[in-house]
Order: sequence, then C-alpha cells, then structure tokens
Amino acid sequence: MELGLSTTGDKTLDEAVRLWLQYDKNPKTVALVQDLVKEGAVEALKKCFSSRMEFGTAGLRAAMGPGISCMNDLTIIQTTQGFCCYLEESFGNLKERGVVIGYDARAHPVSGGSSKRFASLAAAVFISRGVPVYLFSDITPTPFVVYWENGAQIVSPHDKGISKAIEENLKPWPESWKTEEALKKPLLKDPFQDIHTQYFKAIQKHCHHREINKSSEVKIVHTSVHGVGHTFVQSAFKAFDLHPPYAVEEQKDPDPEFPTVKYPNPEEGEGVLTLSFALAEKEGATVVLANDPDADRLAIAEKQKSGQWRVFSGNELGALLGWWIFRCWKEQNSDAAAVKNLYMLSSTVSSKILRAIALKEGFHFEETLTGFKWMGNRASDLLDQGKTVLFAFEEAIGYMCSPSVLDKDGVSAAAIAGEMISYLATKNTSLSQQLSTIYEEYGYHISKNSYFICHDQEVIRSLFERLRNYTGQKDSYPKECGRFSISAVRDLTTGYDSNQPDNKAILPTSSSSQMITFTFSNGGVATMRTSGTEPKIKYYTELCAAPGNSDVTRLKKELDELVDAIVENFFEPQKNKLLPKPE
Repeated sequence: MELGLSTTGDKTLDEAVRLWLQYDKNPKTVALVQDLVKEGAVEALKKCFSSRMEFGTAGLRAAMGPGISCMNDLTIIQTTQGFCCYLEESFGNLKERGVVIGYDARAHPVSGGSSKRFASLAAAVFISRGVPVYLFSDITPTPFVVYWENGAQIVSPHDKGISKAIEENLKPWPESWKTEEALKKPLLKDPFQDIHTQYFKAIQKHCHHREINKSSEVKIVHTSVHGVGHTFVQSAFKAFDLHPPYAVEEQKDPDPEFPTVKYPNPEEGEGVLTLSFALAEKEGATVVLANDPDADRLAIAEKQKSGQWRVFSGNELGALLGWWIFRCWKEQNSDAAAVKNLYMLSSTVSSKILRAIALKEGFHFEETLTGFKWMGNRASDLLDQGKTVLFAFEEAIGYMCSPSVLDKDGVSAAAIAGEMISYLATKNTSLSQQLSTIYEEYGYHISKNSYFICHDQEVIRSLFERLRNYTGQKDSYPKECGRFSISAVRDLTTGYDSNQPDNKAILPTSSSSQMITFTFSNGGVATMRTSGTEPKIKYYTELCAAPGNSDVTRLKKELDELVDAIVENFFEPQKNKLLPKPE
C-alpha cells in the first residue's frame, strides 16, 4: 500500500505506518493515522511512529493517541501479548494462578482509548490463552493491583525480557480484539469486593488511636482531583473511625477531562488545590489532603496562623509520616532489642531525614535507586528475611505506610495522616509545629529540587562527561564547586563511589541513564540525574544540619548559595543552552 510518503525517503516510517494500518481495528486511531498520511504530516507521523514506548521508573508510560509511541488499543494488545508470553515462560503454573487487572478513570475520547477499554483488551489477550483473569469490575486505586508475584513493581531483568517478548508478538492474535466474548468466559473473575474488604481490614493494623479519632474535632478537606480516590479515602477514614473529610464537590467524581485543573498532579502544589482551599475556608477546616488521579500519591497543605496555606513538600511529609509511624511502633513495642529488626527506606534523591532519625533511634535506614519499584522489591527481600519494614517514601509525594502494599499508596497514607493530625490536635500542635520539633531533635533537613529542559542528548552526555573528567583525566571528579568543598562522589552511571574502599558503588548502576551524587563538607548533598521519560536534567539538593544548628534563615541562605554554585559550575546553562523550569 503506497502511503504517499516517499518524499521523506524514510522507508522505516512508511513500513511502520503500513503495518499499523494492517493491524489496527480501532476506527478512531486508523482515521487519525490516515488523516496524517493524507496531509503529508511527516513530523507528526514520526512522533507517533519513531519509537515504541519503553519501560521507565514505573512500567510503560505514554500519552493516549495513535502510533507505537502512544497508548492505544493496538499497543495495549501488543504489550499484553508479549507480557503473556513472558509470564508463560516464567511460571509453569500460570493457568492455575492467573493475573490481576485494574483500571482507573482516565480516557481519551479522540482516540477511543480509556483505562477501562485497555483493561478489557488485556483481559481478552490472557483469556484467549486460557489464563484466569481477575478483572476489577470498577475503577480502583493503583495500590489495589499488585505487580509481580511478590507484589512489587518489576525490576530488571524482567523489563528487558518483557520488552523482547513484546517485539516478538506484534501481530495481534485473532482472539485479542474479541473483548465482548472474552468478558463472558468463566475464566473471568471479579476480585473487587474481596480485595476491598481485605485492604481496609489490613490498613486497620496501622490505626493506634481509635478513641482520639472518634472524638476528634479536626476538620479536614479531601480532593481526589477528578481521579479514583474519593470513595476509597472516605472508606479509609471510616476504617480508622475518623470523621469523614469534606470532599471537594467539583472534583470528587472521576472525570478524564480534569476540567478544574491545568494539570491534575498535586505535586504541582497550590494551583491544583485552589478549590480545596476555598472549601476549607468555608467549612473552617485547617488541613487539606489531595490524591493524584490513581490515588497512589498524597499531598497535604495546612493553614498557617497568618491565614496563608502551606503546602508541604514530599520530603517534609516523609519526615512527618516517618516520625509518626516510628512513634506508634515504639508505643507498642517495649522490647529495646526489637528496634534492631526495623527498617525504613527512601530513594536516593529523597531527604536524608530518616537516616538522621534512624541514627538516633537505633533502627536501620537504607537508600535505594529512584522509584518505588526499588523500594518495593527491597522491602519484599527484607520481609522475607523476617525484618519489619515500617515505612518507605520518595520526594515525589509517594509513601508506603503499610507492608500490605509494597508500593506507594495514597489511600492508607491519607488515613494515617488523618490520625496523626487528630493526635497532634489533642496536644494543640499543628503539622508545621511538629515538623519543626522533628528538625530540632534530629537536625534540620532543607531541600531544594528543580530541573532544566534540554532536548539535545549530546549536550546532556557531554555535561555529565565533563564532570567525570573534570581535570582532564578519567574518574577525576570535581573537588569543589565554587566555595563549597566536595567530600564524596557517587556515580551510578559508571558504578564509581569514592566512599567505598574499592571505589565501587553498592547500589545498582545503569549506563543508560545519567546520575551523579556529590556530598559536600558542609552537610550538603546534591544529585544530578536525567529523567527516563522527559527531556529534563533534574537536580535534588539538601542541606543536612546537625541537631542544635537551627538558624533556619542562615541554613536556607547556605543552601541557596550551594544551588547557585552547582547551577553555574556544573550545569553551565548559558553555555549548554538549557531552559529553566517554567514557573
């Protein structure tokens, strides 16, 4: 079939489009591709067909739309076929065990794609191979759906194995499109009610102050930002005997268009919370909780005495929840030796506050690579060894407050935060005051994170290579940055770590992404890394002060100056034509 694209001289593109039109049975995506072909929109076609979606820090991620680089009926079928073949190879008893499939409320009417539709297609693929499918009959938060057999997200080598199997199974199997027939088969089961009951029973292990919760006067507002969180957070509060939070009416029902926000991610801070603040003012509430659309993250804001709202960073919430969960554990465990069996985890770009608490309290703290897949799998290993994993978090507002879910979970985190807020209220203490108390006791940890945008891979590569060969020799990293002296360097791209006796990093390394961490003599830590899914060079900086050093203004100034030095000396934004993060 001639596509009228010969002007590009790009045979690969022609072939990719030809195959697509041969395989795709969704009239909407077929029409979108045919229109682009008619218009000769070569650049748009390249964007859709240049590269298949790749595994990032949390599975496959892409926008919905036509082509192999987007989420749509065909790429979901291809992915599931590959995944199915990989599972058949990995588990001899797959037909006894089956798979679990969940979905949220996201949709893209233009291309006919939706989370629910994709779930049905994935179910059809597995059922066509005789594999039992536990397909949730309604939207669920991501934490309800476990990943690999240990309940944590997949890590290497599974991602490589699945990718290879996808490439080997691109042609849709005849049964893969037949969702209506598949959904009538006895192999299809609905785990919704069962998991719902088990989940809310499991999280009650983390409810320690039921009497306080029952009588609490604290008013809390909750928004699910047009996602799936509303009913689940209401149920979680009920499971803890907390008064139900006030729901932001305009945002409580799932809506894939997210009509009231520019970007439905509470990580973006205040813009997403405007309606929540208005409701809080109206009801006299002092705290706002917000979930992202699939309810695995949690943001919190608190009204200050000045009347202004303070949105806590992911690191600050990590400090509060970590302190609270350890405090509750300590109240229940009088045996001093038991603390040696306790672990808390955070990702390497998150605050080191848990390390400071662990040093003083005697439990173990470990860092993992960025992403909950690493923390979930490490938690799974520790649990297998009979250890207790109390808490794990990452600065991107992700919290694992219960080992029942080996992933970030915004629903249990919301209920546990509700109990902490209610408890603090009995002491006339706010979250902000408690955070200061934590910092006074364990040392102030002040962080500043941002990023630059850069679309040129060569610029990114040479920027990092310059840091590795700073004096012109290999592995000669900088010894200072402006007036700040560097005491240690860890490079997880090459596996170098100056802190280890053999200079070899303990954490897994990956040559496909850039990541260097500098430790400074003044207690500063800075990590520069590339993003797996976006054209960004991110930086994460933190000043970890010793307990007693509590001149916050001076510490903030010191961190600002450190960040300025890193930007000027290591990023060189003018020379490298880097675009700053848009305000």
